[in-house]
Amino acid sequence: MSKPLVSIIMGSDSDLSVMQQAADMLEQFEVAYEMTIVSAHRTPQRLMDYASSAVERGLKVIIAGAGGAAHLPGMVASITPLPVIGVPVKSSNSIDGWDSVLSILQMPGGIPVATVALNGAKNAGILATSILATADDTLLVKLAAYKQQLCDEVIRKAEKLEKSIKKP
Repeated sequence: MSKPLVSIIMGSDSDLSVMQQAADMLEQFEVAYEMTIVSAHRTPQRLMDYASSAVERGLKVIIAGAGGAAHLPGMVASITPLPVIGVPVKSSNSIDGWDSVLSILQMPGGIPVATVALNGAKNAGILATSILATADDTLLVKLAAYKQQLCDEVIRKAEKLEKSIKKP
């Protein structure tokens, strides 16, 4: 397997069912990734070491998912110069997920975190691929084909619906 270009990290293994969606998209686009648990609150030194070594390990994008206070994406973004995509996760200790969304979305000026929808790891995987595709024409072609596939699917569904409607 080739060297990982994308890192998928999460604050807890309870986030795995959401974050797996990012991995699935990266696999679909044949983008090498690594995945692990890095807790901002329970393993702060691990977070520091992981984020500060990301560039030298060859990573290009980090997808960080977290629930509750959701400090992981912002803390990682404060340490690494790489783009960080935050995935707010609706967790068991969450306030309908809004705490996670706002914790990631409301980063202070100078420390940006691209933020996807609550539990939106699928889009995080696509966005990471899009970032990589700015320097990789093969990925650009794959993304264009994926978007065309989405378009074709909607057209097929529309045609099926239109045929099923009885006209007066």
